[in-house]
Amino acid sequence: MESTDVGHYWEGNAESWTRLSRAGHDVYRDALNTPAFLAMLPPVSGLRGLDIGCGEGTNTRRLAELGPSMQAIDIAPTFIAHARATEAEDPRGIEYQVADALDLPFAGASFDFATSFMAMMDMPDQEKALKEVRRVLRPGGFFQFSILHPCFVPPKRRNIRDAAGEPVAVEVADYFRRTDGEVESWTFSTIPEAERSGLTPFKVPRFHRTLSDWIDMIVEAGLTLEKLGEPRASAELAAREPVVADTRVAPIFLHFRVRKAA
Repeated sequence: MESTDVGHYWEGNAESWTRLSRAGHDVYRDALNTPAFLAMLPPVSGLRGLDIGCGEGTNTRRLAELGPSMQAIDIAPTFIAHARATEAEDPRGIEYQVADALDLPFAGASFDFATSFMAMMDMPDQEKALKEVRRVLRPGGFFQFSILHPCFVPPKRRNIRDAAGEPVAVEVADYFRRTDGEVESWTFSTIPEAERSGLTPFKVPRFHRTLSDWIDMIVEAGLTLEKLGEPRASAELAAREPVVADTRVAPIFLHFRVRKAA
């Protein structure tokens, strides 16, 4: 599958995704994954940053609140249109444009840092994307990105619950099977059943790679691994937002911070 094909799928998802996520249905993102990502982020105030695969811009806006000058790209025009509309209503100084992470439209050494929230695992050539990030980073710059955890969210995953409905284990399979654009259909689990019946599920191409694949790609791209994160819901958060309780059994997300040599 090529980037253009991936872009068509995400363009098809963008309108519904924007509406549903902004209505609060992306609980994993809002309650756990983004807060953990930002907690792991080094200080960025006064720096120039690039957010890759920004979607409708929610996470980019969270980054801008920390004080950097932000630019952001996404492959889906509808996502960028929504991000620009929000920026026009409530300016944060963010510049958005439609672009492909495999061919970044920026000169070399343009940014102090780059981020990507839950987009790298959906790209058909992650090593090329990493090399593009390295190209546009200034010497000493860092790239922090989050993905589905390859060990615990391989092509087959099932939560196992006890009689009370509490998550107690995770069943995984096909960890070593690379996928090159297999399309998964799903939607946010918190959407009420009455609303769910009228929705078209998201169609998301997946490009599963093992953990060792990811480390190898980082090394081949000329970047150095600096930090890993595996967000886990606290007992209090799991009680307040039961949908994220399964992350207390095994992580769903994996965060990387890698750096270009100074």
